[in-house]
Amino acid sequence: MKIIPIDQLMPGMFVHSVTKQTGKIKIKNQGWVKTQAGVQQLIKAGILEIEIDPDKTIVELTPTATTNDIQVEPPKQRDPWSTTHSVEQEMDKAFKLYSEAKQLQSKAFTDIKAGNTIDIAPFKELASGFIDSVFRNQDALACITRMREKDAYLLEHSINVSILISIFAKHLGFERALIEELATGALLHDIGKIQIPDDILNKPGKLTDQEYKVIQDHARFSKEILELAGLKGIAVDIAGFHHERLDGTGYPFGKRADEISQYVRMASIVDVYDALTAERVYKAGMEPIKAFKILKDGCPDSFDGGLLTKFIQCIGVHPVGTLVKLSSQKVGLVTKSNPSSPLKPQVKTFYNAKHAHYTQVQDIDLAHNRTQDSLESAIKPADFNIDLIRFFKNSILP
Repeated sequence: MKIIPIDQLMPGMFVHSVTKQTGKIKIKNQGWVKTQAGVQQLIKAGILEIEIDPDKTIVELTPTATTNDIQVEPPKQRDPWSTTHSVEQEMDKAFKLYSEAKQLQSKAFTDIKAGNTIDIAPFKELASGFIDSVFRNQDALACITRMREKDAYLLEHSINVSILISIFAKHLGFERALIEELATGALLHDIGKIQIPDDILNKPGKLTDQEYKVIQDHARFSKEILELAGLKGIAVDIAGFHHERLDGTGYPFGKRADEISQYVRMASIVDVYDALTAERVYKAGMEPIKAFKILKDGCPDSFDGGLLTKFIQCIGVHPVGTLVKLSSQKVGLVTKSNPSSPLKPQVKTFYNAKHAHYTQVQDIDLAHNRTQDSLESAIKPADFNIDLIRFFKNSILP
């Protein structure tokens, strides 16, 4: 047997096994590579190195040769909705991850203010933890992203974008290594805001033209900070380009459609969605369905319409963590999405809108054939003076 790189493979050689590759493509059988097209098929499949049996090499292939090219088996498509843990089992781990993320973000901001280079390794480790949780049950972290604190936007926004882009990438079938790059870049995509003056960054009113130019530089600062820390590739692109738009009207570099990768397009959608739905000191967050409409209105000039549709499909019309009112006037929290029937999720009710009082907590599966209730609308906690974060901590967390 002899191991050779794929670019040395020639028609007539007998492939015994694959010794190095990217992805999870498999060779269905040992055999001869009959044609150059067969060689190209293996290269396109991401195979880098193979083991051949030189003694079985066919010196001359004739038109009547009976050998068949070896076949490549595509990787099995995983079900993006499959889970290994219930929401209840995953929630405690997810909450701890989220708390760790806020502490890590805070430390990074302190380091940058002190003129120090940030350490990328803990962010990569945290991104890996997010992905583990998302694959166990995405609804746990998704729910936590909806529990917003008005004075913690700068810390929470990047964490939420990282979680949501991990869910998005999982549903698109991306390999884990790629999802980790996306999640790491998202965690750090707004790190440059620490270099923007607070009076501009937190200004409640409309920015002046000059102030707007100042705040636009945060993406450039993010890119420079990450490059200085030794990060490169997709993660840096997300940090530097997430405010670019397909028609070239974005900032800070004015990139256009062909210059904006699929990964940056994903990040820009998730970034705007989370910003629109966020609670801030000077602005109430909007319901997800309204945020989706604004994003839709921005297609195709600003956002990729195909990717936006897939994003909505993966997090749901009424995402986990959304407060909803049912036709019975019961109010509750969406705790599990329903991909086959998005308007019939599972809801944990705890309040009666008609009588304006808290009720016994009840889990309702709107898709169950015996359930008479239906989802009427998404609502804001302020509409009924509901302390959603308190309910979440008391009734959702273990």
